[in-house]
Amino acid sequence: MTITPFRGDSPPPRRPVPRLSVVIPCHNEAAVVATTHRRLVAVLEGAGLEFEVVYVDDGSRDETLECLERIAAADPRARVIELSRNFGQQAAMSAGLAETTGDAVVLIDADLQDPPEVIPEMVAMWRDGADVAYGRRRSRDGETRFKLLTAALFHRLLSRAVPHPIPVDTGDFKLLDRAVVDTIVALPERRRYLRTMVAWTGFRHEAVWYDRHARAAGTTNYSPLKLARLAGDALVLSSDLPMRMTWVLVGGLVTVATVAAVTAATAPPGPPGVAALLAVAAGVAAAPTAAVALVGEYVVRTYREAQHRPAWIVRRRIGLGLGAARGGPPRSAAA
Repeated sequence: MTITPFRGDSPPPRRPVPRLSVVIPCHNEAAVVATTHRRLVAVLEGAGLEFEVVYVDDGSRDETLECLERIAAADPRARVIELSRNFGQQAAMSAGLAETTGDAVVLIDADLQDPPEVIPEMVAMWRDGADVAYGRRRSRDGETRFKLLTAALFHRLLSRAVPHPIPVDTGDFKLLDRAVVDTIVALPERRRYLRTMVAWTGFRHEAVWYDRHARAAGTTNYSPLKLARLAGDALVLSSDLPMRMTWVLVGGLVTVATVAAVTAATAPPGPPGVAALLAVAAGVAAAPTAAVALVGEYVVRTYREAQHRPAWIVRRRIGLGLGAARGGPPRSAAA
């Protein structure tokens, strides 16, 4: 996914230096969030950017919210969006996007695995015409071989399953133009997976290659089970390929069963043939069950969308962010 080169007589004018919003979802990040803010501010100030930092506390159970309150009290460019409970990272990022006011918005995690020093390069690409400047990982420090392998396989499976281009070896670290942000915020889905939603919007994308670091402090909030659930959500929410593949599986097993039955009928009688036939029959019986279960996953998600419950609930807002420079009113009322 790359930007189409300009073929006119002269290159398009560069965009002006943006008013930048940075969205950081936080869940139990008390050990690192103060360091994250200092490092992020140093990078953005060094780049000469006007900015706000929108922290979204996603139902943290440690001292994260207290740390964020101190940050907002000391830095008027910081804002805190406190959610009423833990809604998950995808909802927290979406809540942050809905609160931003900048010309461009950066999504970045709080753990400093994605280095803030890459943001000025993203801004430069945005100024040159990219609507989405996404981080693409050259390397990933501090992760096991199993995690690296499964992540690589999942990214490639997702890119083939989704009907629009999805870049591989990427995460949620990216810069979005205001038009992209407004489009995503306006989408009606309650269950969200932003990587595929951003790609679905189209616009012009450009990759920024970088080396991903180990966590600066703390531990990951994603267990293998949570990662598996996230992967399942990504596939079911973004593609109908899993449902279509069930019928391929059922048809293939029925064909194998037919061949095995004919072979068993024409072969000399004996236990080996009967055992093979029973094994195939068991597989054929299991396939429709698996197909019904997968269809049920789509039905459950359809039901949840039909309920029209909000994807997140804001308990309160703290700070002004870019509104401080405009003299805007404080945003402290609960949603």
